[in-house]
Amino acid sequence: MRILLLVSAFNGLTQRVWCHLTDAGHDVGVELAPAFATPEELTAAVEEIDPDLILAPFLKHRVPREVWDRWPTVVVHPGPVGDRGPSSLDHAILDGRERWGVTALSAVEEMDAGPVWATATFPMPRVPVAKSALYNGPVADAAMRCVDEVLRKVAAGEAPVPAEDLEREVTGTGELPLLRRAAFELDWSLPAPELARRVAAADGAPGAPAVVDGRRVCLFDAVATSEAPAAEPGSVVGHDGEAVALATGEGTLWVGYAAELAERRGPKLPARLVLDAGRRSPYLEAPAALAESVYERDGDVGYLTIRSYNGAMHTEQCLRLTAAVEKALTEDTTVLVVRGTEHTFSNGIHLGMIDAADDPAVEAWANIQAIDDLCEALARAEQTTVAAITANAGAGGVMAALCADVVVARDGVVLNPYYDMGIFGSELHTWALPARVGTDVAESLLGEKLPVGAARAQQLGLVDAVGPRDPEEFATWLAAQARAAASAPPARRPEGTDPDAAGRPLSYYRTVELAEMARDLFDDRHGFAAQRRDFLRKAAPSETPARLRFARD
Repeated sequence: MRILLLVSAFNGLTQRVWCHLTDAGHDVGVELAPAFATPEELTAAVEEIDPDLILAPFLKHRVPREVWDRWPTVVVHPGPVGDRGPSSLDHAILDGRERWGVTALSAVEEMDAGPVWATATFPMPRVPVAKSALYNGPVADAAMRCVDEVLRKVAAGEAPVPAEDLEREVTGTGELPLLRRAAFELDWSLPAPELARRVAAADGAPGAPAVVDGRRVCLFDAVATSEAPAAEPGSVVGHDGEAVALATGEGTLWVGYAAELAERRGPKLPARLVLDAGRRSPYLEAPAALAESVYERDGDVGYLTIRSYNGAMHTEQCLRLTAAVEKALTEDTTVLVVRGTEHTFSNGIHLGMIDAADDPAVEAWANIQAIDDLCEALARAEQTTVAAITANAGAGGVMAALCADVVVARDGVVLNPYYDMGIFGSELHTWALPARVGTDVAESLLGEKLPVGAARAQQLGLVDAVGPRDPEEFATWLAAQARAAASAPPARRPEGTDPDAAGRPLSYYRTVELAEMARDLFDDRHGFAAQRRDFLRKAAPSETPARLRFARD
């Protein structure tokens, strides 16, 4: 089937749909709606493509009548049957919904009002999670079930059903208004759990605004605890690493990330840099949910769980994680598993911290050196190392995982094993990637710059095995994989500690990569500075990248 993905951005869900459909043998292309100045331009592009089906897994723009009148156009809406509006997940989290869903419906004149092709529901997490985590987890899983049902019905010649004819698994739905930043304002007299819920609902965008010490800020990545400090609500009462504790009307709100809020929102940075800069708040132990790394041991296997907000790892964090890996390797275990959390793995260096630095080029250089140290710690380990990719990963995050002896992934994750934004990349990728997939495939992955689903990643050799999608089932499966590795002979080590077949040591690859990166960072030969700023500010694309579009006949 010739399927056009009409989207507002090529985000995680869109990439997952793209991977799923291409792996199934469909002819799939992407068009970014913001790239078209007028409805007429968009209609002309669709007419040239003439798809069998238009799918919109992430679309904030209106589809012209001239399009949905001529081609079957199915919008994937992150809400159950009957829900309408652009802030569906925000409302679901704020309202404390116990169950939510996803609906695939035909595009019509009114947004989210068309007949229904498919719907799927899921239980909401008992403790609210960030909107991005909800979107890339339960919402994305439900969306994939809907996409499969849509394709089945289209192939069978079936028609969608009017929403009013369907039983509603989630009651009390209807049209809800757009929630702007003011709707998430934090009132420090409220209990910490309620404030954490607001922060979770505002995650990503627009962020939860608040006043801290007379300054307007946006807060992200929050966890509530029951400790009740004797302090004015809204005041900083402590810190643990980069997380900051704030007094509330009842309990304590811990915040991992924050941004200045003046005429426009500044970059998201570790909370202590924004909220506690220059002060000496006392040390308090942060909740485990905000821990940067946690080491646990089970017999001969050590587990190091790493956590990074949105997958970005800045210089100091990389240095701390390297120290954590090196310390874990001093244990008398035989296997070290380095894994992410259910919601994040790694996307490499921290663009926000780089952009906010006094000298972005110097900070980027320090960041790439620090993440390279982490990669070398894995590559030179004498123990068998296992990298468990638990959530979507990109760029240096993928390449860092490839430095381990064994790489496994959770079903449904999407990998972007390439570098973009005008940088050559490092993380020993010129060694680890060809060692796994061969030179030709490595060059193809780096040059085509396309996402890879978990199943295809295993076929290519990027990962050795794929485990269950359910987080608890994956943890059980991973433990079995680790125990098997502990009882087996040492895993492959493709020239990790010794020179390769051509006599080149590991330092050769790092040196070559850093020489290229120096020109990208300090000379800005491929426009890294401008592309970084556009990414952080979510600048609308002026065109759809050629690699995503259908080949023009």
